[in-house]
Amino acid sequence: MENYFGDILEKAISRRDLFKIGGILGLSGLFNIGYSKNIQTSVKNYKNLSFRTIYPDTKDEITIPEGYEWKILIKWGDPLDNNDGINYQNVFEKASNHDVERQKYCFGYNNDFVGFFNFKDKTLLVVNHEYTNPEIMFKDYFLRNQPTKEEVDFMIQAHGLSIVEIKKNKDGFFEYVKGYKFNRRITAETKALISGPAKGHKLLQTSYDPNGEFVYGTIANCSAGKTPWGTVLSCEENFHSYFGGDLENIEPEKMTDYKVVEIHQRYGVPDIKYHDYYGFYKYYDRFNVEKEPNEANRFGWVVEVDPLNPNRPPIKRTALGRFKHEAANTAIGKDGRVAVYMGDDERYEYLYKFVTKNKFDPNDREKNFNLLDEGTLYVAVFNDDFTGQWVEIASAYLENGKYIIKPNPKLPNIFQEDPVLCFIYTRKAADLLNATKMDRPEDVEYNYITKSVFAVMTYNEKRKASETNAANPRPENTMGHIIEIIEENHNPTSTKFNWRIALMCGDPKASSYNNKLFIYGQLAKSDVPPISAPDNIAIDKVGNVWIATDGNPGLDRLKSNDGVYVLNPFTKELKMFLSGVPNCEICGPEFSDDYKIFFCAIQHPGEGDLNATKWPYLNDNCPIPRPAVIQVKRKDGLEVYL
Repeated sequence: MENYFGDILEKAISRRDLFKIGGILGLSGLFNIGYSKNIQTSVKNYKNLSFRTIYPDTKDEITIPEGYEWKILIKWGDPLDNNDGINYQNVFEKASNHDVERQKYCFGYNNDFVGFFNFKDKTLLVVNHEYTNPEIMFKDYFLRNQPTKEEVDFMIQAHGLSIVEIKKNKDGFFEYVKGYKFNRRITAETKALISGPAKGHKLLQTSYDPNGEFVYGTIANCSAGKTPWGTVLSCEENFHSYFGGDLENIEPEKMTDYKVVEIHQRYGVPDIKYHDYYGFYKYYDRFNVEKEPNEANRFGWVVEVDPLNPNRPPIKRTALGRFKHEAANTAIGKDGRVAVYMGDDERYEYLYKFVTKNKFDPNDREKNFNLLDEGTLYVAVFNDDFTGQWVEIASAYLENGKYIIKPNPKLPNIFQEDPVLCFIYTRKAADLLNATKMDRPEDVEYNYITKSVFAVMTYNEKRKASETNAANPRPENTMGHIIEIIEENHNPTSTKFNWRIALMCGDPKASSYNNKLFIYGQLAKSDVPPISAPDNIAIDKVGNVWIATDGNPGLDRLKSNDGVYVLNPFTKELKMFLSGVPNCEICGPEFSDDYKIFFCAIQHPGEGDLNATKWPYLNDNCPIPRPAVIQVKRKDGLEVYL
């Protein structure tokens, strides 16, 4: 098994002459085509990464390269209105109804996605709040049998999203603005609309919404993406963790469709490991599958949020399919239609793409708001010859106000007779179409400089040697990898592509060949920093790929803090830019529009070890480490990537 990955590499290299090889990268590894001609021309003037790399550490502090400085922008509990923030000590000792009310108007917990928007006269930051850590937030949480109702209510309000205005100060950093009219919270009880082909379907109908048209809240908001018309596509990932009850005890009269049990099982609902951890179902029937068997079907969607209009409710766009969405990133095709790239973040799940029916209109923002309700949903198949296809699952179009849904004719009768299932039971449809099972697909982003797509596979330590393929070549893949997809004609709306492995994560000094670091097929030099568990990415102005990690601390990985790395796809450099604090995850890499500020989120500091850190150490006697969004800039004021 130790030699298997090496065999894959040798096979790929020996077959390279069979493929169309681009010349700009030295191409002696797992890829088969180069970048477009206009990009090759620009590479002649391309510069190496200028900052001096740092290396993974276990320090209880943020580490960045020499010549840079960082500062907190906003943290959990900071008020978005003009009132006081969260009283952390009170919450820790005994959460009260007053604390619950304040959390409704304060920055949420465990910040993930960070989105920067500069709208002429206002600059807004949109941040996801993926989940809570009750064992950190509340005293002696694990010594009690269940959370109190006040604690559950507090956690409900700490989920969702925060939208807040920010402004630059004289030091060149951003500060957030209290009481701004666009500041708002979206929580796990905020009313959200359901749109698209699944709206009104019997599997989305509940006692409080018998028409299947709206849902209270959005939860498990992991990463996200930004649309060309200035909205956020927030992604519901591990929604299964919030539901309790027993599927075998669902009363027949409460079932609108007997497929609901099978669907829940495929999506892991309820999660036995976590449903007592959050305890939502103990106080609210809608989170109990026995009492509301369809409620869980109303989560696992991409949720569109308009930061510019506080009166526009969040909208769950069901045409983009239902799974454990990590992110949803957009690219405009050559004909003006919009592609949305998505990953289903679980072991052996899939990469998806949605292509709109209609074109993006840069001159009419409102006209674009229904773009994501009509189009075609695809799933990816990666072939071992480094080609691939986006296989159609279903298309959905409106005619006279009603949806016409055309499933892939290869799908069985269950999908032909009830085609909306293609969008509700998306995982099953992908199974039946023989999509390629990936190693935890996370962020997927189009790089407008390389004109290619970077797709992140965090890791899959459960993959057996017999299950490997060219796109997932490592058995027991504890380190993860990044695939670069080159769409046919460099067009995001194409249905064919080529691909190559840009990064097989690992340590160049690892004793196990299976854990070594390869950059575009080449074994990394010993002075290149090790990297594992890539998660969210961002693309800078010149095409560098900024990679945030989630899992470096693992004992079978680097045993170091998570961080941010930068991959130069032209020079094949990899450097480490930032190291976090113990037991945190780095999320939401993002840039200001002038690229002089780099943002990222420090999520769940101290998770798994209550004594690991009390970051950010603000001398306010807070007993709880606090997630926060931080910002980094060069001391000389130039662009961060230079």
